[in-house]
Amino acid sequence: MTVCLGNICRSPAAEAVLLHRLEQAGLEDVTVSSAGTSDYHLGGPPHELSQAEGESRGYAFTTVAAQFSAEDFDTTDLILVMDESNGEDVRALARTARDRAKVVPLGAFASDAAESGARAVPDPYGHPREAYVSMYDQIEEAVDGLVAALQDGSLEETVQRHAV
Repeated sequence: MTVCLGNICRSPAAEAVLLHRLEQAGLEDVTVSSAGTSDYHLGGPPHELSQAEGESRGYAFTTVAAQFSAEDFDTTDLILVMDESNGEDVRALARTARDRAKVVPLGAFASDAAESGARAVPDPYGHPREAYVSMYDQIEEAVDGLVAALQDGSLEETVQRHAV
């Protein structure tokens, strides 16, 4: 599950990129969803700039904004947060250490994360289209690392190293 604040910009973008890249890699047994830590946009579509930039890159959007809940820990193996604030909000709902261990920044899978740490994916909401372009560039690079980790068996190592 990908998680941001309102579930209309970053997390639906990450969900769409991840679904596309998993399909390209032939990893069809992975379920992907997204949620927000707030209830600001429940039931709404992705932000128009997020959707437009994503569609221009070949991604499809089929979900609507949902709010992360403690019950999501029961059905989710990995929770990819976009920034530390999202991580704090998700961890606040964790009931166990096992729940907290599922929370990892998406940036943990970026190619430079081992040297520089996991970079946050900045929230583009309220910014011009260029912010969405940059957001997608960053998400795509991290998702490529995540898919590679799934393929080469290093997922658990990365999760343990970067759990927030």
